[in-house]
Amino acid sequence: MIRMRRLRKTPALRQFVQENTVTVSDLVLPLFIKAGHHIKNPIASMPGHFQLSLDQLPAEITEIQALKIPAVILFAIPAKKDAIGSCAWDDQGVIQEAVRFIKKTAPEILVITDLCFCEYTDHGHCGVWDADKKCVDNDKTLELLAKQAISHAKAGADIIAPSGMMDSMVQAVRVGLDAAHFQDIPILSYAVKYASCFYGPFREAAEGAPQFGDRKSYQMNPANANEALKEAELDALEGADMLMVKPAQNYLDIVYRMKQAFPEMPLGAYQVSGEFAMIKAAAEKKWIDHDAAMRESLLSIKRAGADFIITYFAKEFARLQ
Repeated sequence: MIRMRRLRKTPALRQFVQENTVTVSDLVLPLFIKAGHHIKNPIASMPGHFQLSLDQLPAEITEIQALKIPAVILFAIPAKKDAIGSCAWDDQGVIQEAVRFIKKTAPEILVITDLCFCEYTDHGHCGVWDADKKCVDNDKTLELLAKQAISHAKAGADIIAPSGMMDSMVQAVRVGLDAAHFQDIPILSYAVKYASCFYGPFREAAEGAPQFGDRKSYQMNPANANEALKEAELDALEGADMLMVKPAQNYLDIVYRMKQAFPEMPLGAYQVSGEFAMIKAAAEKKWIDHDAAMRESLLSIKRAGADFIITYFAKEFARLQ
């Protein structure tokens, strides 16, 4: 008889032979930065998270430092929106100001900036809308993505993360950054971003829901897996330094396949707002154990192959360590 249970007999034995571990150093915390003053708006569907104005950042960053969370990713809620999202490349914009503040007061924290237009456009789509074709104009959007990336880099962003799923977005950002002498800024590409229903709470938080239509003409079909590898391959060829899969929990097969296909590239996975909210809601009903579900969900993402995880659980996980 082969007795597999021998190595499960005690907590010490189980820990000794454990194959995968999640630590705080694996996590990235999303922050929602809103134009204005004295703003700390709770996000109803995401307990424990807030829209924060710049004057609320000092306390937030102090807490992040105390919890030893190594990185944040920033999302904007600007004061003004227009058809092309022009606030996105304003050097005095809310994200640019947030980056400058964080890098001045907490230079050890990695600052990742999300590069998209859904939060900046009055129509809520991820680029320049072509009314005649009733879709996002890919190539016009690329020009503006490069401008946004350069503005973020000038502010001091450590990592630029294009998320709009435009064709050749990584190439456009890389060429733009290099031409502006930011050749050392790495690109984290949202290489595989599905048109998922699990983004709902985020769209409330970032005030970026599309005002008409959907994003299925640029985000990926949840039914497709081989397409994900092609998307990632193209982004790698265009100059991406890191790749990401979004969402994470329902796409662990994609996380696994991505890591197998591109073992040399750092791989992130985004545990999105809906995944977070489901655990919160079930735990509130006492149907599941909150902390156990949180830990298991993060461990499963790491086990599938993610090198780092963007998660709304970052603070809560850190407090338990």
